[in-house]
Amino acid sequence: MDYVKGIQAARRDLHVAIETFQRPPPQPLVISPYLAMSLLQKAIRRGRTELAFQAAATLLEQSPERLWRRLACIAFEDVGIGDLDVVAQTTAAMAGKRVRASLGGEWAVASYLTTRMTDATKCRAADDLLLIAENHPAFEGQRLELGSSTTQRLIGVLTSTQPLAVTALAAWFLLGTDRRPSPRLARRRGDIDALFAVLGEILPPDLIEITREGHRRSGEVLPIFMALLAPYLRDELTCVQADEMPADAMAGAVPGFCVDVYTRPGRAGLAKFIEGSTETARWIRAHIPPRQRITFLGTVVFRLDGQCVRRRLRWPIADELRRAVDYECNGQHCPDATEILGLARADLGELNAIRAEVMEGLSHVR
Repeated sequence: MDYVKGIQAARRDLHVAIETFQRPPPQPLVISPYLAMSLLQKAIRRGRTELAFQAAATLLEQSPERLWRRLACIAFEDVGIGDLDVVAQTTAAMAGKRVRASLGGEWAVASYLTTRMTDATKCRAADDLLLIAENHPAFEGQRLELGSSTTQRLIGVLTSTQPLAVTALAAWFLLGTDRRPSPRLARRRGDIDALFAVLGEILPPDLIEITREGHRRSGEVLPIFMALLAPYLRDELTCVQADEMPADAMAGAVPGFCVDVYTRPGRAGLAKFIEGSTETARWIRAHIPPRQRITFLGTVVFRLDGQCVRRRLRWPIADELRRAVDYECNGQHCPDATEILGLARADLGELNAIRAEVMEGLSHVR
């Protein structure tokens, strides 16, 4: 793992970089903030700078607080240990409007960070680790046992040689699951000081500072999981590659890939698709209970087009985490997602046509 800069050093770097970075804001898009957040994150993943700028300008006009929360999320979920300098700079910029004003203003900071994130090497292993810890059937027993364990027991597991998903669960319960509850985890009050005391014994101080500040600003567990992954990264085992990406298809003013299950038009499009005659729709109606179908299909589609990354850091642990999430974390009705992923990949064109219809209908309503 490369040397990590602390918050103050990152803020100084940010100030110097922004002084020579000039980018006027583009015209905001006429879309909801939810679509803008989805577009921002997926454009950054795909290295699509102009789309990311449009999404950032839209959020800055409509809902600035959502812009900064989403940038913080992207830093830990999508960039992570792929580029810790970007994570540090983004975390430094989350300190508030006064700090951003001293750095050049809201758009100057947002446009610079958007550019850096778009160009950065990405590592989505922290998000994949979260999904495995929360959902993989192999760790159901540990989820139950650790949810009622003492702090000392959790510390022992966290510092043990147990599988990474188990140590991640121990860290999650130490952090606490009461403020951001998960339907798969018991609610437990955390001991943040104990957690960071343990992490401080195995991680560099500057990485601990970024991790703690990232959690404080976001309230999420992803900064913790990013930090847990850092000691496992060995440069000689890494390479950077582009994911296989489906062809773009526009849905109104935005690409179809951002009209996802976390947006209203995305859910409407998925519901309409499920009623159709494709092989994917027939498989879902045959295997998945009605109330779970939209979320299930949305998750499958996310694995195919929503999480695609132009510059992905490939390394053995990250590759295995991604494989396990793709194929083994889709619920009891789909213990192996090989078949449905293949069917849905072939039917993405039909889904994109439906997304375009839904977005066209919304434009008429406006």
